[in-house]
Amino acid sequence: MVLVLGLAGLIWWGGRLMGMQRALRLALLLVLFGAVLLLQLTLPEGNGLRAATGGTARSWLLLGGVALMIGAYSWGVAWLRQRADGQDEETSQGDANPKPGRFSETELNRYARHIVLRELGGPGQKKLKNARVLVIGAGGLGAPALQYLAAAGVGTIGVIDDDVVENANLQRQVIHRDEDIGVPKVFSAERAMVAQNPFVTVHPYHRRLTEEIASDLFADYDIILDGTDNFESRYLSNRTAVALGKPLISGALSQWEGQLSVFHPKTGGPCYQCIFPEAPAPWLAPSCSEAGVIGPLPGVVGAMMAVETIKQITGAGEVLRGSMLIYDALYGESRRIGLKQRQDCPICAGKDG
Repeated sequence: MVLVLGLAGLIWWGGRLMGMQRALRLALLLVLFGAVLLLQLTLPEGNGLRAATGGTARSWLLLGGVALMIGAYSWGVAWLRQRADGQDEETSQGDANPKPGRFSETELNRYARHIVLRELGGPGQKKLKNARVLVIGAGGLGAPALQYLAAAGVGTIGVIDDDVVENANLQRQVIHRDEDIGVPKVFSAERAMVAQNPFVTVHPYHRRLTEEIASDLFADYDIILDGTDNFESRYLSNRTAVALGKPLISGALSQWEGQLSVFHPKTGGPCYQCIFPEAPAPWLAPSCSEAGVIGPLPGVVGAMMAVETIKQITGAGEVLRGSMLIYDALYGESRRIGLKQRQDCPICAGKDG
């Protein structure tokens, strides 16, 4: 067996020194392996040539299986790298400021389930890496959205919230931990996101979203996610997103029911204020602290918001633009309703694409 392994080494490294191509050296090794296996299977037991080449076919079959597994793994990594690094002309034109550099080995392995998806592939994962997403609120909806955006490899994620973690938050805001009580939510969320995926950049803004800062802040990002629980912030986010032509992904919760939609009048469909022209009376839309909310519901809707964000970035599928998805957790029902732009909307009328 040592003789055969020595001959194999001579073919591989000696052939390399002689300038033989890798494919030819692999072919010669396969011929050698086949010849040895044939000797083991055809010569009688005790034959000197058979003994000199290992004495049994079992060890060679085991060695061949290990080599096959290593080769398959190497081929798989090379294929993933090729998919991740290869961009067609349309993708190249779609990225205004693509970031240079390749995916690391760890990133390829981490995002492999995305890269093998036909709708995403390597170009889609690169779009995620180059994307900038702002999440308003690190609470019920923001917590799962932030977790999944970071896990998905969205390159730059901003999060703005002026609140701190409270004990009552932990029933549903799973990005925060008991030891984070009293810590600003944006810093608690940042720590969890970077711990989960060190390949993303997180920008925490520990302050309330106001009219004075909204435009400058939104201008730095491609997509806005609104996970707030008050109409004042929602209307401000909507006004600013429409003015800047940014897509706004909005979610809302109440007790057992959640809803979400994508508002982007620049590319068709209504804005948030088309659907909710005026804020309802406080007793008609109580907050979660007043009316209660089932713990997993924000996770369901927040994860859906992350999915819509990924589709918006990569162009996969169809986003919820011009429609609203309503999920009733109490009865396990979902329904989708169509939404239309109001021609007299003071925010978006005349601003569709």
